[in-house]
Amino acid sequence: MTWTGGSASRTAAMMTRLHESMARAHASRAAAGVRRFTRAETWVHRALAWLMGVCVFTAACLYFPPLAEIVGRRRLVVTVHEWSGILLPVPPLLGLASRAFRADAGRLGRFFPHDWRWLRVALRRRRRESTLAGKFNAGQKLYAAFTVGSVLVMAGTGLIMWFPRLSPLFWRTGATFVHDWLALLIAAVIAGHVRFAVMDPESRRGLRTGYVPRWWVGAEHTLWRPDAPKSVPDKSNGPDKPVEPVEPGVPETRRRGREAPKGEQGKAP
Repeated sequence: MTWTGGSASRTAAMMTRLHESMARAHASRAAAGVRRFTRAETWVHRALAWLMGVCVFTAACLYFPPLAEIVGRRRLVVTVHEWSGILLPVPPLLGLASRAFRADAGRLGRFFPHDWRWLRVALRRRRRESTLAGKFNAGQKLYAAFTVGSVLVMAGTGLIMWFPRLSPLFWRTGATFVHDWLALLIAAVIAGHVRFAVMDPESRRGLRTGYVPRWWVGAEHTLWRPDAPKSVPDKSNGPDKPVEPVEPGVPETRRRGREAPKGEQGKAP
């Protein structure tokens, strides 16, 4: 094959048109929707999902004889399962370099009064109350907490099983018991997660592209105000009094429902 100047110019022109089309598509999505996730966050979720999928599949091949016979190569399956499990914490740790990822991790790790009301409605009425959901509803926060905790427990018990000579028999027996039963629970929770994702195509599109429609934000996450300015910390509290963490979009009356105005403090009822 001969590389000529004409072919090089055509390739450059084609790449330029490709970049322009991608930029137009990105601009159209930004104009039509709301930015929910950055590119770093979507890649963290994608990498974590692939690693978790490999872990679940290889675990099924190790524990179910029909799958083990079909796949074969048990030693290779064990090695892939071990390394994919050890690598599970890597995407979230790399994601901490992103400011948006750290902000969303902070939102996922905090429960507000409206989150508890969301849970009560979900348990009593068997439905999700969108008017009590911020950027993430209480169910998504619980799933994130369960994922982080289960990954840590599975990694710890897996290391004990991986290096059996470094721990006594009692530890190895307990680690095997916890690892096996927690794996079944993780599989059930992931099935529920996938079920909810299938029922919500706009949420899946948000994880793929980073953008969601404005009508979806108003219908599913009413308390989320993505265009609201960030609140400035109240320095009048003093250096020793921390500011209560507030999820964007929560009305001010709900935030300070338990605080009395300064002028009325100390007055008799």
